[in-house]
Amino acid sequence: MSSTDPRTTDSGIEIQPVYGPADLPADLEQRLGQPGEYPFTRGVHPTMYRGRLWTMRQYAGFGTAEATNERFKFLLAAGQTGLSCAFDLPTQMGYDADHARAEGEVGKVGVAISSLDDMRLLLNGLPLDEVTTSMTINSTASTLLLLYQLVAEEQGVRGDQLRGTIQNDILKEYVARGTYIYPPRPSMRLIVDTFAYCRAEMPNWNTISISGYHIREAGSTAVQEVAFTLANGIAYVEAALAAGLPLDEFAPRLSFFFNSHNNLFEEAAKFRAARRLWASIMKERFGSTDPKSMMLRFHTQTGGSTLTAQQPVNNVVRVTIQALAAALGGTQSLHTNGFDEALGLPTESAARLALRTQQIVGYESGVADTVDPLAGSYYVESLTDQIEAAAREYLARIDELGGAVSAIEQRYMQDEIESAAYDYARGVDAGRIVVVGVNKFAENSDGSPDVFPIDVEQQRAQTQRVKDLKQTRNNEEVRARLADLETAARGSSNVLYPMKGALKAKATLGEVADLLRDVFGVYQPL
Repeated sequence: MSSTDPRTTDSGIEIQPVYGPADLPADLEQRLGQPGEYPFTRGVHPTMYRGRLWTMRQYAGFGTAEATNERFKFLLAAGQTGLSCAFDLPTQMGYDADHARAEGEVGKVGVAISSLDDMRLLLNGLPLDEVTTSMTINSTASTLLLLYQLVAEEQGVRGDQLRGTIQNDILKEYVARGTYIYPPRPSMRLIVDTFAYCRAEMPNWNTISISGYHIREAGSTAVQEVAFTLANGIAYVEAALAAGLPLDEFAPRLSFFFNSHNNLFEEAAKFRAARRLWASIMKERFGSTDPKSMMLRFHTQTGGSTLTAQQPVNNVVRVTIQALAAALGGTQSLHTNGFDEALGLPTESAARLALRTQQIVGYESGVADTVDPLAGSYYVESLTDQIEAAAREYLARIDELGGAVSAIEQRYMQDEIESAAYDYARGVDAGRIVVVGVNKFAENSDGSPDVFPIDVEQQRAQTQRVKDLKQTRNNEEVRARLADLETAARGSSNVLYPMKGALKAKATLGEVADLLRDVFGVYQPL
């Protein structure tokens, strides 16, 4: 291919054959700032990884609480520095393991948690006053958070000692992922109630992880990932302000979650652009005066949708490039995927190699030796500016539609993502986009790596445990506490306080969700 042939990034940004001083903005110094200072283009901390490496937070969850607890301990022993929990689909959708709709899905793509007893088993032997825990949960986020707090209290750990994050980002579920239960507006009420509860009871907990990851997994471009994620963030801030919460008291606990794909320079520029754009939104749009409210702190996961079942060992290379992009972009924590995840849950050996990948990037590559090593690059600074500008155009359009919630209700974001995904698929089919081992350099393979086994007996045991709990607990007490929750849900008081009482009395996750289904209704997409 000649140097004059057109090339573009994954977002369609045209790439010039060579970049120079003319591609830098005249106000570059102002647009960069210093690390740890507004507009945070260069990072949210002055010393970044020279002070401390990003948190290596490997995602894990499968089967029963006991099985996932064993994997947590295995990862901590291997050098992981934070926990990250995946929940199965019934838990995400508000169904107990014994529900008819849960059959065949219990423990399949994450751990099954139906009750306080399950959460005790999940966290058994883990020092909750020392580890930080991330829980990827949305519709039932408040329920899982309260179960976590209840177990911590049993360990003697106060709420102000707990540190971690719940994803709690329901808007992206309507846009890209689909594990919603209630309509958008009552779901936003649950999120704001969680903000208020944590402000009072768990002040060091990150109350939301506003997620672009799943938007990207659904097929968006890098620009759309930034724009739609920040649009959702704006909606959460507006909802909290409307509920009377002081901006600079809840905003520092907001966090973000992004994807990292294979285009090394676009991905690194994407993170820098998102950080600068959020800082300006918080300062100029909302009038924040606290730098902590302007900081876009984020977790990154390497791109699951980029992994291939064909020649799966190639995924080790993809994950390494993606991890490097996240580090160059200044992530605060990172999950690296197992190379076998296009085939099933990661085996222990694949999970260990994924962790070793980011350890090698962190300790051996030199990427952590200086802050924002790509700063001043003609190419990277040009990409950073173009991504920010394109994302601003999307944000302006979403504002015209009435904000993120209204745009979602009108299917604007969904349609944009579907169009981008279609264009990408056509590019792969035509060979214009190369996927090594799939549409170029393909080969026949006689074997495949070991695949993580699904234990059917574990699923049966979990289902029986829920049934036994419902027979042996004080059901009169459970009904009384659920009635308190219903009163709060039909009124305007914070639902998390009576929800905690119901869960402590051993009401199940499914019973709490069913009650709220009756009060709030169930979302039916267009």
